[in-house]
Amino acid sequence: MAKCAFLFPGQGAQYVGMGRELAAFYPVAEAVFREADEVLGFGLSRIIFAGEEDELRKTEITQPAVLTTSIAVWSVLQEKGLKPDAVAGLSLGEYSALVCAGVLSFREALLLVYKRAKFMQEAVPLGKGKMAAILGLEPEQVEMLCTDSLPYGLVEPANYNCPGQIVVAGHKEAVEEVCRRARQVRARAIMLSVSVPFHCRLLMPVEGKMASLLKDISFKKPAVPFVANIAADYLGSPEKIKDSLLKQTHSPVFWEDSMRLLLQDGYDFFIEVGPGRVLTGFMRKIAPDVRAVHVEDRKTLVRMLKLREGE
Repeated sequence: MAKCAFLFPGQGAQYVGMGRELAAFYPVAEAVFREADEVLGFGLSRIIFAGEEDELRKTEITQPAVLTTSIAVWSVLQEKGLKPDAVAGLSLGEYSALVCAGVLSFREALLLVYKRAKFMQEAVPLGKGKMAAILGLEPEQVEMLCTDSLPYGLVEPANYNCPGQIVVAGHKEAVEEVCRRARQVRARAIMLSVSVPFHCRLLMPVEGKMASLLKDISFKKPAVPFVANIAADYLGSPEKIKDSLLKQTHSPVFWEDSMRLLLQDGYDFFIEVGPGRVLTGFMRKIAPDVRAVHVEDRKTLVRMLKLREGE
């Protein structure tokens, strides 16, 4: 029997219309979107299903939207009898993973990510920060480019996603300098369309604000193993998970190392739960021979169920 890990996407996976089909055909999914509207006090589902791209791209909308869609997809998988043997989530996706593992309720996670998004946006004025994906270089090379670009401002690796892809974040001018230097050595550099430079020290002010929110929430012990981004290791203690979430906003994401931990421990079936297929793409670069599928609508759900039945 395969050991199955559920992977939950982060910010950047969003698109208008995500989850709409599942909500139309599965009452459990529709109930998740309805609950999100009630908890937040505005029509998040309307923005997700039929809003404008620019509206959905706002950080304070994107984060609860991706969380809600991921949990809606997970609710359908639950109804179909699928349960993970372990969970992990990329950045924001950790909150979805913690809901799946029973550490937080959906309501708690939703309110946390909504406020987290606002804190992040407030930490760095619009236009001052940037992120970029550097493709085709080793981690040490990207780290050196960041060091060499420090005269232009703060810039550092933010996401170690998969072989040959590292995202950097920091002050706009410093990130642009890293991109210029990367192109000089024939690497690709792609500026990302984000309004906040995630996972760098510019977001350190967020930690204190998040601490005031988290102190009143009682975390439970994970029902299944949970792999945390900043440690690339399992965390089982509620207090350690809280501490990890506090540091996560301004610390790099070690996604590749997190996936290699799961692979080393025998996990051989990975299901990306939520919008997009970014994490599935990362896994195919990390371990090309391992089964990795994504579920975000009826078509991908049916495909995954058939694959599961074929075991």
